[in-house]
Amino acid sequence: MAPTPDIDRLSHDHVFLGSAHDDNARRTLWVVALTAIMMVGEIIAGYATGSMALLADGFHMATHAGALSVAAIAYAYARRHSGNRRFSFGTGKVGDLAGFASALLLGIVALGIGAESVLRLFQPITVAFGEATVIAVIGLGVNIVSAFLLSGSHTHDHGHGHSHGHDHHGHHDHGRGVDSKDNNLRSAYIHVLADALTSVLAIAALLAGRFLGWIWLDPVMGIVGAFVIARWSWSLMRDTACVLLDTTDDHIADEVRELVEATGDAHITDLHVWRVGPEAHAGIVSVTSGPGIDRGVILQRLQPVHELAHLTIEIR
Repeated sequence: MAPTPDIDRLSHDHVFLGSAHDDNARRTLWVVALTAIMMVGEIIAGYATGSMALLADGFHMATHAGALSVAAIAYAYARRHSGNRRFSFGTGKVGDLAGFASALLLGIVALGIGAESVLRLFQPITVAFGEATVIAVIGLGVNIVSAFLLSGSHTHDHGHGHSHGHDHHGHHDHGRGVDSKDNNLRSAYIHVLADALTSVLAIAALLAGRFLGWIWLDPVMGIVGAFVIARWSWSLMRDTACVLLDTTDDHIADEVRELVEATGDAHITDLHVWRVGPEAHAGIVSVTSGPGIDRGVILQRLQPVHELAHLTIEIR
């Protein structure tokens, strides 16, 4: 039976995936494949040559391949279940969940690097400088290519507006470079940057050790790298946790309050604004108003707040 006009008018979906979701997913898969190939190659070469340096770097790459795979799976899961009604506000935050897990793993890796570096500072070991330098240079090359693939992501400018029972209106910003709103892509990018940083620091330390005899510089660089990676991890963990806990976006909330109350004929008694996707926020606005102020008037006042993709208005 065909839906009645009223039911059809009120129906709407809750797909709040980023506008570059599918593009980001493809790029992440390419980086996963590249990292996995490098990982397998290093492990096979390590066993074939008996090189512990190759084996160690290969298993280190395995942790990054695992984290990047989580990002790829999150993209696929979010797309597959984007229309699943079990998710009240869609699957736009699946990437944030994956980003939090990835940040946690990155933090553990940083602790491991830091602990091993401190140990080696007091108990130096023999380093095969030439072989290790080659490995670091190859790893850096892979990371540069991976970073290029991920940084090529961009969002497409397009808007949409529609009014249903909950009054929706939305807009997607545009920009080039890594999409900072997509914490899943950001987590993949940070893993690549972390690996690139360790490679750069390792190359500098290995060259100094080989030509200047500065054996101590290798563990010192490890400590520096661990500190920087830990800071990146904490930043990503903090931002994704805020999204997962539905933290209020103060900037949007202040804008909503200013627009609704500016004329003095309406007062917000309850306001909730939270993120439901990389480019979308939801809002619940309860308003006490005088005569002549209805939902349509409030909706009109809030049209400039393009971040709100799902808006519920209550008039008291």
